[in-house]
Amino acid sequence: MRALSRIGRIFKRNEQVDVAETRVHFDEPPTAVWQRMLFYEEVPRRPMWLLRWFLPAPIRTRGEKTRVGAVIECEYENGFLEKCITAVEPARSVSFDVRVQKLGIEDCISMDGGSYELLPSDNGGSDVVLMTRYHGHLRPRWLWLRVERLLAHRLHRHILDGMRTP
Repeated sequence: MRALSRIGRIFKRNEQVDVAETRVHFDEPPTAVWQRMLFYEEVPRRPMWLLRWFLPAPIRTRGEKTRVGAVIECEYENGFLEKCITAVEPARSVSFDVRVQKLGIEDCISMDGGSYELLPSDNGGSDVVLMTRYHGHLRPRWLWLRVERLLAHRLHRHILDGMRTP
């Protein structure tokens, strides 16, 4: 990743916001998934090799996720993010902006914000949609956008699958 970061320094910062969304089904109703999300602190297993190669691995989060204005600290291997909660609808959604990013990938990609949305499904379970807004800085964009979205979906799956573990 360090080589990509050096390459990223030669490109002008990208002001365009890109979005990646991942939807995962849970067998529990939104209220139960909401509780898991609120008290979810650690990703219990190491991410797949592709994520380890390109991105720092998420370790844990700290902070109150139910209050607008609350600051959430997200610890990663060799770095961290600070998120500020911008909107909360209990058992439905939580949105956040990224205030600080120190992950060592800032020349390649800058996080802007995101959200978790819980949607009831017909079978009594729920779908969770994890959305991330970001600025990708590597060129050509048509190539790197695909790579970034693949990595975002893998990271989202890693985080959401970690919420399944009791």
